[in-house]
Amino acid sequence: MAFSLRFPLFSSILLLLLLLTSLSEAKSNPTFHPNGLVLPISKDASTLQYLTSINQRTPLVSVNVVLDLGGQSLWVVDCQKGYKSSSYRHTHCNSSQCHSAPNPSCKNNICSVIIDNTITHTITTGNLGKDVVSIQSTDGSNPGQVVTIPHFLFACAPTFILNGLASGAKGMAGLGQTSISLPTQFATDFKFQKKFAICLSSSTSTAYNGVLFFGDGPYKFLPDIDVSPYLTYTRLYKNPVGSSSSEYFIGVKSIKVNEQVVLLNTKLLSIHKNGHGGTKISTVTPYTVMESSIYKAVTRAFIKGVESRNITRVDAVSPFGICFSTKNMVSTRVGYGVPTIDLVLQNENVAWSIVGINSLVQVSNDVVCLGFLDGGSKPKTSIVIGGYQLENNLLQFDLTKSELGFTSSLSFFQTACPDFNFTSSV
Repeated sequence: MAFSLRFPLFSSILLLLLLLTSLSEAKSNPTFHPNGLVLPISKDASTLQYLTSINQRTPLVSVNVVLDLGGQSLWVVDCQKGYKSSSYRHTHCNSSQCHSAPNPSCKNNICSVIIDNTITHTITTGNLGKDVVSIQSTDGSNPGQVVTIPHFLFACAPTFILNGLASGAKGMAGLGQTSISLPTQFATDFKFQKKFAICLSSSTSTAYNGVLFFGDGPYKFLPDIDVSPYLTYTRLYKNPVGSSSSEYFIGVKSIKVNEQVVLLNTKLLSIHKNGHGGTKISTVTPYTVMESSIYKAVTRAFIKGVESRNITRVDAVSPFGICFSTKNMVSTRVGYGVPTIDLVLQNENVAWSIVGINSLVQVSNDVVCLGFLDGGSKPKTSIVIGGYQLENNLLQFDLTKSELGFTSSLSFFQTACPDFNFTSSV
């Protein structure tokens, strides 16, 4: 079933009224400085990509863009054709904005940057421009008044680079570790902490959107549950090579399945000087992908743990390699009762636990599959943690401290990512 990027009529009217009210409040209070900003995140059923809408230009236009956790910038298409805005300006070569952008180039005194469709791995260049962006503020509990950045930097891309993106998407929104990513620009303009948090929904219904926060917590979800005290922290790493340097890596030391350490080549878990290896977090990869030897070791241990519970393995269903019957599976608050997969981080006491709700994918009424894929024997990155394993987990990225805060499934706390209250205004 194709996913619609349009909100239901009632929701659209409600959001429009909130936007108009907030704009009026912002104009009457020009000195307002938000402590945080918020955007909804939807999931496309056809591509499994995560999208948000950026309100840009004069007059404002809502632009649907695919979220790219490690992306370098916001890029949109058709700046020369369908792009109409009285406030758009080029960024010139001798400007500080151009010099601070990653790998800038210059032609006719107009700054250009690299544009990367990280889903199709297509790369081109485009002009670095600036225009108005409006976004809703938040106190961490509710949406607040709309605030505006008059000169938000973004890249203008040619139309062909949209290939592979969800229907209706006009670009990608980069959240990576660069000076022109969304988190950096918002924090710089509004002078709040250089942090952001994502909470992806597993639902493809726009009635159950996830949420993207910019700024520090609290991060409150219905019924009035602040999940920020439940965050566990670990160090974030950068890939030392090329465009990958904007992406987010974590230091996995070992992997446990069913509380038992999996025997594998731990050298693969480190990022090497050539940029290979390591564990990356990605919103553009639908399911976690592992180097073959890691995948085989983890799945072998998982199968052993599942079969000890009298659960039957069945034929694989593409793209997955390991599937099971649900006949003897027990349902729990955090999905089917199967062995937990723990990514052990800086020490034995810090682990990212992947439970049934994030490890198993329901492919039919009576069949589930392990949502991990074999990445082959020579992938650039040894482990890429995909979107499915991130869903209903809150992840906070601190760009100043190079630190990741993470929860396991919010179902443990009797809430979920779609439970942020987008319908109330402070």
